[in-house]
Amino acid sequence: MEISIRPIEPRDNAAIALIIRTALEEFGANKPGTVYFDASTDNLHALFNNQAGSAYFVADSDGLILGGAGIFPTEGLPERVCELVKMYLAKDARGKGLGQKMINHVMNWAKENGYQTVYLETMPELSKAVKVYEQFGFQYLDAPMGNSGHCGCDLWMSKLL
Repeated sequence: MEISIRPIEPRDNAAIALIIRTALEEFGANKPGTVYFDASTDNLHALFNNQAGSAYFVADSDGLILGGAGIFPTEGLPERVCELVKMYLAKDARGKGLGQKMINHVMNWAKENGYQTVYLETMPELSKAVKVYEQFGFQYLDAPMGNSGHCGCDLWMSKLL
């Protein structure tokens, strides 16, 4: 199975929204203050297409969307700091190294576009993802950075590029 990582297209919106919400339900993390309830989750193409300094990529296998990840210049973050956002994979796509490929892809994009630090917000329920972030060298922070609006996330991490 060949997988390509490409920028999100309008036709990908429904598939990636379903992957995000299904994953959060699976891990019991479908709570207020998370991306689960963000209206923008249903139209990620427009969100990222209309925001300078942002990008969202999907993993595509012959038209089947397996997951996605983005970089966003979240309001209130220091200069040259971006946020790794909406990093989710379909259940069948996990445990095969795709998450690492996605993270590498978006972090390379961030570095190529002048960012020096990648920040992320997550939650203990997503422990497998947290372990991957730790393997990438993300360090824990004591408090959130910026104004993501995701008060349901209580783990904050960052990594210098």
